Amino acid sequence: MSQVNYRLIDVDAFDPDHSLPLTQRFPTVALGNIQTVASHCRQLLQCGDQEGALRSALENVPYGGDDQSKEHHLSTILEIVSSIKQFEMSPLLSQIYSSAAGTELLDVLMKYLYKGMARHNICNVVSPSDFTHATAVSCVQTGSTREFGVAPTKLVDVAGTGAIVRVMTDRRTI
Repeated sequence: MSQVNYRLIDVDAFDPDHSLPLTQRFPTVALGNIQTVASHCRQLLQCGDQEGALRSALENVPYGGDDQSKEHHLSTILEIVSSIKQFEMSPLLSQIYSSAAGTELLDVLMKYLYKGMARHNICNVVSPSDFTHATAVSCVQTGSTREFGVAPTKLVDVAGTGAIVRVMTDRRTI
């Protein structure tokens, strides 16, 4: 067992004024760049490459963008997710998850799904029996927003509940 002389530790190094900042600064992202990404994703969707469109959108997250560019990117991702059929969701998410940055991409997707559910007021659940998944992220409302019930559940099935924890503890906002 090594002996440490605690009297020689520099306690000033633990000063809160010298600690790392809690918020990160990201480069500014212009709305034009987000619109370019959105048009590229739409082209991929028209060609039938849903995985490529989703991957492209998730790799170009505007962390440093203004609210308008973030909302535009949210609508792009929700458009892509709504175009994916229910039976295609699990294989597509599994392919993304098995890639090099798959965990990060699915965490970003979970962020956007949570933001989309919050924006569209999807979570109006009356009783716990309305939940279809133990994580309680798959609240469903009838109508055009049905994909919010499928995507979070499939995403948790592929990436695990750790995706929820990472999203809730991440300080980067979308």
